Order: sequence, then C-alpha cells, then structure tokens
Amino acid sequence: MLALVILLAMSGSCLMSGISGVLIPLGLRRVGADPAVASAIFLTTVTDIVGMGLMLGLATMLVL
Repeated sequence: MLALVILLAMSGSCLMSGISGVLIPLGLRRVGADPAVASAIFLTTVTDIVGMGLMLGLATMLVL
C-alpha cells in the first residue's frame, strides 16, 4: 500500500512540475517579469507544495 502511495505521489508531482515548468515562465513573461530569474523560485515552491500535498493526501485516503 505504501508503494502505491509513493508511486502515485511521485507521478503526480512529476506531472505537475512539468506543467508548472511550462506555465510559470509564460505567465511571468506575460506580466513583464524576467522568467529566467523568477521562475525557479515559483517552480520550486509549487513542486514542493504539490508533492507534499499529494503524498499526505493519498496516504490519508488509501491508508485510513
């Protein structure tokens, strides 16, 4: 059961980081900010929050 939680959380985190890696620089360019400077901070934050949320949420749903 734990392996399934880790598999789903890692897959979801990779998918979300890929989508965020495309959309965050596009959004920053539209706002007028330099995507090369600012996107790393936002991408790391989004990836960490989504990864932790997926891991804890899936563990709660599947284990309990």
